[in-house]
Amino acid sequence: MKLITFRPPDAETPTIGGLIEGDIAVDLPAVTKGALPATMLNFLAAGEDSLAAARQALDAAAISLSQGGPDAIIGEEGQRCAYRLDEVELLAPVPRPGKIIHTACNFASHLEELTTWKAPEWQAHDWSTFHFDHPTGFLEAPSSVVGTGARVARPVFTQQLDFEVELAIVIGRTAHNVGVEEALDYVAGYMVFNDLSARDIQAREHANKVILLGKSFDGSCPLGPWLTTRDEIDDPSDLAMKLFVNGEMRQDSSTKHMKANPAELVSWWSHITLEPGDVITSGSVPGVAAGMAEPNWLQPGDKVDAVVEPLGTLTTFIVEHTR
Repeated sequence: MKLITFRPPDAETPTIGGLIEGDIAVDLPAVTKGALPATMLNFLAAGEDSLAAARQALDAAAISLSQGGPDAIIGEEGQRCAYRLDEVELLAPVPRPGKIIHTACNFASHLEELTTWKAPEWQAHDWSTFHFDHPTGFLEAPSSVVGTGARVARPVFTQQLDFEVELAIVIGRTAHNVGVEEALDYVAGYMVFNDLSARDIQAREHANKVILLGKSFDGSCPLGPWLTTRDEIDDPSDLAMKLFVNGEMRQDSSTKHMKANPAELVSWWSHITLEPGDVITSGSVPGVAAGMAEPNWLQPGDKVDAVVEPLGTLTTFIVEHTR
């Protein structure tokens, strides 16, 4: 099942939905006559009951679609409940996670390429002191989240805007100190994440042993295009990951190269109580601009497509800051 948050035509507030036939968005609260909540956090917090009700509603909508098209999918008072994707605004599936736990340096080849980055503050690091006996990372601001198709302004404070394709793991029920063997039972599903980074700011923050603005500016956390539920993914530890800038491939790897796999990440980060809708990121694969001999930073006008197969393509447009 593919779950979305979207704004129907002429609607002021977004709602949650599900996809059928690949490109038909079904308004789940409307088609279930209000039985399902309208926000993803509340939907996930309702647990397996909400997932089962959503599956049942989408199965029924698919039958109606086959018999009479999208107009045949109607709500309690005959209101329209289904739309083509090109009619709606897709938002981030989880527009405002409670927590975004960003796993760092979880691909050895990405860490290796970053050691070559020529920024003076970065080169001042003593990389031999880094320890990875367990996952390491930081929190990212929930206000940084945007959805697919978002226009993200390059911040005025950076000329070194970078990209990182990652897997996003969405928590489905409260988890605290869970074991690796059971960890994925607490996962609702998966999304694509493009970790946009202001590298010059990141380097200075790392030099001060902190990280904040370089990874949490507005628009730095594109998530989407939808949330693919866990039952559709046989093995999250073997998913192809790619990223393209203006159609040119920059990153090409797989989740199988993660040092800590998704179950291990959920287990470790559950030492912080995880709640429905929280997001854990996988860390980036190699190929980022900072790892190039001559970095090719993102510029206004660039189109970035982050892909995790079979989770879909997350598209971001980089624009010039207007203030």
